[in-house]
Amino acid sequence: MNKNRDVAAEEQSGALMADVARLAGVAISTVSRALANPGRVNEKTRAKINAAAKQLGYTPNAMARGLRVGKSNIIMIILPGSLYYGVSQIIPQVLQSINKSLIQGGYNLMIANLDRDEISERHILDLAFGGSVRGAIILSSKLPEVDGRSLASSGLPIVSMLLDMSDAGLQSVVTNDREAVRDVTAELIRLGHRRFFYLAGPEGNYHDVERYGGVLEALEAAGLSAESVRRSGGRLDYQHGFDIGVQAADDFAGLDEKPTAVIATSDDMAISFVSCIKRAGLSIPDDLSVVSFDGSPVCEFSSPPLSTIEQPVEEMGRAAVDLLLDALGQSQNPASAPTVIRSRLILRESVAPPKS
Repeated sequence: MNKNRDVAAEEQSGALMADVARLAGVAISTVSRALANPGRVNEKTRAKINAAAKQLGYTPNAMARGLRVGKSNIIMIILPGSLYYGVSQIIPQVLQSINKSLIQGGYNLMIANLDRDEISERHILDLAFGGSVRGAIILSSKLPEVDGRSLASSGLPIVSMLLDMSDAGLQSVVTNDREAVRDVTAELIRLGHRRFFYLAGPEGNYHDVERYGGVLEALEAAGLSAESVRRSGGRLDYQHGFDIGVQAADDFAGLDEKPTAVIATSDDMAISFVSCIKRAGLSIPDDLSVVSFDGSPVCEFSSPPLSTIEQPVEEMGRAAVDLLLDALGQSQNPASAPTVIRSRLILRESVAPPKS
C-alpha cells in the first residue's frame, strides 16, 4: 500500500471531518465518536452531525482511520432478515460454514443485524463507515442504503452470497437455481407429469425469477406450453414460507383441473402445503408429487420424506470467505461473473409417477 497515498487520504478525511464539525457546531472528536460509535453521542447532537455530513457529502474514510487505530480482524455478515427463517435451517448452516472458514483465516465473524428495518440499516452502515470491520458478506439481499449512504461506498470488500450482484460489481457466490429447477421439472415430466403447481417467492425476486425460469425452460424443451404450470404466491417474502404454503393449499383446492406435481421454491412452503393437503384428504405422492428447494435436514424426517434441491451452503460459505479474504487490502475489481456452485437433487418418497 502506498504510504503517501494513505497519509493524503487520512489528511483529507481529517479536513472534511473538521468541516462537518464547524457546520454542526461541535468538536471534531464529537464528530469522530458519532460516526464510529453512535451510541456514545446523544441523539440531538448525532442528528446535527448527520445532517452536516449529508449536506457536505462527507463519507468517513474507514481505511484511513484504520491506519491510526490498527486494522480490524472482524468480518460482518448481513442477514436478509430475522435469524429465525422457518425450518429451512439454511441461515444457521451458512453462518457455521462462514465462521469456520474465517476462524481458519484468522478472522472473527460479527452478525451485523437481526432485521432489515431502518435502524438496522443505519447500524450496518455505521459499522462499515466507522472502521469497526474489515469486510462484509451479505446474504440474499440488497445492499443497505440510508440517507445517501450505501454500503457500496464504504470502501470495504464485499461479497454477495445467494444473490448474484456481479452486475453491480460485487463478487457473488450463488448456486445454479435455474438449472436445478429445470432439471427437476424435466425429471417430473419424464415420470409422466404434465400439469404443475408452482409455489412462488416474491415476484421479481432474483431467486423466483431464476427458479420459475427453469420451470418454463423445461416445459418448452418438452413441447409443453406455459399454461401447463399454475402459480401461487408472489407477494410474501421467503421468510413467510409457511404462510405461502398454507395459501397455496387454498389456491390448489380452488383449481378445477388439479395439477399432479408441485414445485415449491422453499422447504418451508412445501412442508406447510403438504400438511394442509393431507388434512384435506389427499395423499403424497399417490395424488400429488411434491419437490422443494433448500435441502433442509428436516426434509428427510417429514411425512413422507420430502424430495428437495439441496443448496451447497458449506461450499458456498467457503467460497465467499475465500473471495473476501483475497480482496482484503486490494482494490476490489468489478466481478465479471458470479461463482456458481452446483446444488443437488435429493429424490425421496414425495415424488412418484402420476396416477394413470
